[in-house]
Amino acid sequence: MPSILTPVIMCGGAGTRLWPMSRESMPKQFVSLIGEGSTFQQVVRRVSDPGMFARPIVITHSDFRFAVAEQLLECGLEADIVLEPVRRDSGPAVAVAAALAAERDPQTIVVVLASDHFIQDPQAFHDACRHAANAAAAGRIVTFGVPPTHPATNYGYIRAGAKLNGGAALAVDAFVEKPDADQAAIYLKQDYLWNSGNFVFRADILLEELARFEPEIADAAKQAVAARTRDLDFIRLDPEAFAKAPKKSIDYALMERTTRAAVVPAEMRWSDIGSWNAVWELLDHDPAGNVLQGPSIAVDSTNCLVLADDSVVTAVVGLKDVVVVSKEDAVVVVARDKAEQVKAAVDQLKSRNRREAIEHRRIFRPWGYYHSVDSGSRYQVKRIVVKPGAQLSLQKHFHRAEHWVVVKGTAEVTNGEEVRVVHENESIYIPMGNLHRLGNPGKIPLELIEVQVGSYLGEDDIVRFKDEYGRGKDYSESA
Repeated sequence: MPSILTPVIMCGGAGTRLWPMSRESMPKQFVSLIGEGSTFQQVVRRVSDPGMFARPIVITHSDFRFAVAEQLLECGLEADIVLEPVRRDSGPAVAVAAALAAERDPQTIVVVLASDHFIQDPQAFHDACRHAANAAAAGRIVTFGVPPTHPATNYGYIRAGAKLNGGAALAVDAFVEKPDADQAAIYLKQDYLWNSGNFVFRADILLEELARFEPEIADAAKQAVAARTRDLDFIRLDPEAFAKAPKKSIDYALMERTTRAAVVPAEMRWSDIGSWNAVWELLDHDPAGNVLQGPSIAVDSTNCLVLADDSVVTAVVGLKDVVVVSKEDAVVVVARDKAEQVKAAVDQLKSRNRREAIEHRRIFRPWGYYHSVDSGSRYQVKRIVVKPGAQLSLQKHFHRAEHWVVVKGTAEVTNGEEVRVVHENESIYIPMGNLHRLGNPGKIPLELIEVQVGSYLGEDDIVRFKDEYGRGKDYSESA
């Protein structure tokens, strides 16, 4: 096996099939669903062995940059964080990964991994990486094929061919679209493999094949990488160059067309966690087949998944094969065999301009987070938590005043010309139009209650004058 592999973690999906726990503002790869930490943190840990893997490259959207950085910090690990200016599906993202890796060494072996997949057997994953790397070094573009455990209709399939050069990798005879139930049963009997959507390749080979089949993607990726800029700890791809890339998945752009495709069978107990039914399958069941988390009970119910927020007591009675997920601001109830249709419900909520379709009540920022508690036509109440040593931007609002009450820790508040320390159980008033700033000079998290009052309470009523995190004055992001 080539000595060191370069892991590239794709971290841009929205995960709407797992709504309301996963939403566009904080999608499933950053949410703790199964196992320890988020699936993003799990994959970062899986590629943290310096004897096998180089420093990872994480490709994500600008909206998620601070979530990625924070979760890496929690793991005690580092990565190059590359920001896509617009979403262009996996084809351009993989091309960017190859172009960046080729700068290290054109023959670098790249392992492209989804950030929202769950793998229960890390050793089998590492073994698959070694087998795939050997085939990739010989010029193959390799995917991991998972032996099916049931006739799934939500995965693409691979028809594998002959062994290649005596190794574990097999030629790919065909990639097959997601089948219906009858066809999936046939694929199961004929030893087809699930297409995991994770890839291993040599950087120069991938770029050569893309230049052959999708030259616009290859050129756009190379130009976006060549003209990249540094923003704090992030790498920003050139927006004009990247926008020229056609929006295509790597499967359509390359894998279904190249003659270099290969597959390594990998029995690593894998799931893409693509629906609530998949979550039910992965978690431990009680004797009735139920999975209960949070303040929840099941009476005369079987094979149900019930996930409840700490603030929402949830009970199911007389139900079978049903999913109930209750958050403080949204609830979904769906038959397990219809779980993938949750996405359609989210689309309807979006069409009605429901904030709950895309945002959680708790919104994370580089300095901490805020949590919406209550709101009306002329007021809004938030709980704000600021990390030790962090501070919000120096800013002002044109349409609202703010009242802050410190309930834990110590706040350093700039209010007009005055800089004042506000202690626990003390408050301060920020008049409309006043230049102000909130910071935490202490060693414990600062927690306060903010009451906004005014004629307009939108998050875009903010003008920044100084920001530690490189956010522009017109960036519509609270604080």
